[in-house]
Amino acid sequence: MRVLIINTSERTGGAAIAAGRLLEALKNNGLKVKMLVRDKESDKLNVIGLNYNLLALCKFVWERIVIWKANRFRRNNLFKVDIANTGTDITTLPEFVQADVIHLHWINQGMLSLRDIRKILQSGKAVVWTMHDMWPFTGICHHARECKRYESECHNCPFIFRGGNRHDLSWRIFQKKKKLYKVAPITFVGCSNWLSEKARASELLIDQQIYSIPNPINTNLFKPRNKQEARILCQLPLDKKLVLFGSVKITDKRKGIDYFVDACNLLAKKHPELKDSLGIVVFGKGSDVLKPLVPFPVYALNYVKDDHQLVNIYNAVDLYTTPSLEENLPNTIMEAMACGLPCVGFNIGGIPEMIDHLHNGYVATYLSAEDFANGIYWTLKESEYQTLSEEAHRKVATHYSESIIAKRYIEIYNKITGSYA
Repeated sequence: MRVLIINTSERTGGAAIAAGRLLEALKNNGLKVKMLVRDKESDKLNVIGLNYNLLALCKFVWERIVIWKANRFRRNNLFKVDIANTGTDITTLPEFVQADVIHLHWINQGMLSLRDIRKILQSGKAVVWTMHDMWPFTGICHHARECKRYESECHNCPFIFRGGNRHDLSWRIFQKKKKLYKVAPITFVGCSNWLSEKARASELLIDQQIYSIPNPINTNLFKPRNKQEARILCQLPLDKKLVLFGSVKITDKRKGIDYFVDACNLLAKKHPELKDSLGIVVFGKGSDVLKPLVPFPVYALNYVKDDHQLVNIYNAVDLYTTPSLEENLPNTIMEAMACGLPCVGFNIGGIPEMIDHLHNGYVATYLSAEDFANGIYWTLKESEYQTLSEEAHRKVATHYSESIIAKRYIEIYNKITGSYA
């Protein structure tokens, strides 16, 4: 069986990382798999990059202009929505023609337009769409937050200035998607039970088959290692408890930097003895910004793409924290837990499906910096830490390993193609 995975980027962003890991998982389980991307970032032979030229850039800019105009020429939420009015027709590419299954992932920002998706469906190929956010079943947004209009019909979009109107951009794209999904069946997959349940509630996917399958991870790479050796490799202190916070861009408000800062200050106020024994490790673009904001020593690292370096960082610290305000199934939590690292995160999205409260980490009350601080303190000072660590690793090994996830996808491929891989 031949599978073509499609994602906008090869390595940048959570969806790209997850898609790339699925590529390896399927390949290691006997399938012939290739990945088609707009942004190719490696020399892998089974990853094919589109010719991202000036025309492609102009298409992407045009999509932003349409959104900007609909938003009454304001930049607010400019990259929180997509309308898929531009893209590339991939149906004539040899990789597409040869494939038995077309497996879509995150295809926004000029990778595929709604028209391109229609051509894919009209080709008669079996199509699977792994959803990494809510965009496939909303009008235009990637995360609907409190809005539930997508359950019946998008309109008066809160991501459009002054709430849009009855027939605004979100309504128009919602109608286009409604017609599109009637062309041919799509098998949708949510990376978390939370996202799959949201999808089942959408009017757009009411007649579609929806599964829930988490992202895979290579547990032969991401696993517990010697902490002291890892700290030496990462040039981190050997005599402190270290808490890790990371994101592609640290200042991205959606990743919860404000709540992390508040939690750190609450910790120092309530437990002043920690000032001498606790350190904060942060990785991501703009990591230095945290230094003057928290009362603990900050060890700032750049954004890390190399998996081997990530493994060293996870193994060098004692706790991973993710105060993110919008999440599906964070790769970082999976990576950290695979390395035997307990995690603290808010009760949002798929996070409570990964972190079993007080069993392998701590699930904090959503938007409560105080409970987030409690989670950090409990994990480091009051829990049976070694048990937490072992249970974190065990959760990943039994739920998210490559072989387990690959087999679940192969079952779907066999079902929709009527063949056997």
